[in-house]
Amino acid sequence: MTFKLAAAEATLPGDTLIEKFDFVRSVGFDGIELSGRGDGVFAARAAELRAARDAGVVMPTAVVHMDHFIGDFDRDRRRDAIEQVKLLLTTIVEAGGFGVVSPHAFGLFSRNLPPFTPPRSDAESRALLVAALTELGAHATQVGALLVLEPLNRYEDFMINTLADAVSIVEEVDSPGVAVIADTFHMSVEESDIGGAIRKAGAHIKHVQLGDSNRLEPGAGHYDWPDTLDALEDIGYEGWLAMECGISRPIETVLPQVAALLKR
Repeated sequence: MTFKLAAAEATLPGDTLIEKFDFVRSVGFDGIELSGRGDGVFAARAAELRAARDAGVVMPTAVVHMDHFIGDFDRDRRRDAIEQVKLLLTTIVEAGGFGVVSPHAFGLFSRNLPPFTPPRSDAESRALLVAALTELGAHATQVGALLVLEPLNRYEDFMINTLADAVSIVEEVDSPGVAVIADTFHMSVEESDIGGAIRKAGAHIKHVQLGDSNRLEPGAGHYDWPDTLDALEDIGYEGWLAMECGISRPIETVLPQVAALLKR
């Protein structure tokens, strides 16, 4: 199986999306994962994204890049995050893409750092996340997009850390507009059996993001890439593998090596 590879927009050379796409194609990649900035910034790019789409640029997904998320403790910030993600979902369709990547919350709280106990009960946090994803799933379905929930490691999120955590929520939401993303860096921290976790999550996985054990590009750490690729083949995964990591060397050197490592 040959996996489709996407590179992160912000890491690519070129002044336009067309130039960035020409570059990724030249180094063995197939598309660009966009930066989904909030405060209307991403939505304001709709005309640019449509023009790039019409010129043949492939942009399957966007990643939520905001300072607050759909699981925020503050009601107003949580509400704003939900509305902003709706804009991202609408706009990724303008780009010809299918999905928006969002965690429950990034950097909001960790049970592994003081004060250790979150200011909200687990039951309330779960209920609020299910409600948010139910609303976002309905919007995603309406516009023809998909919201993919990202588990983060225990130091970055206090609730959704493993694929099983995300699957449990997505199954409760039970919406065709909501699915799960598998991020290899976070899995390297949280999963005891990465291949097994991928196989168990199965068809719930609709997107994959890439980072080695040290959060650099695939091949820069000690992550077991054959195990993950085998598991993805076993579940019949036909989606994208998108770079979501730092890079250890110039991008012109890194991406061809990643393509050689991951394309079968």
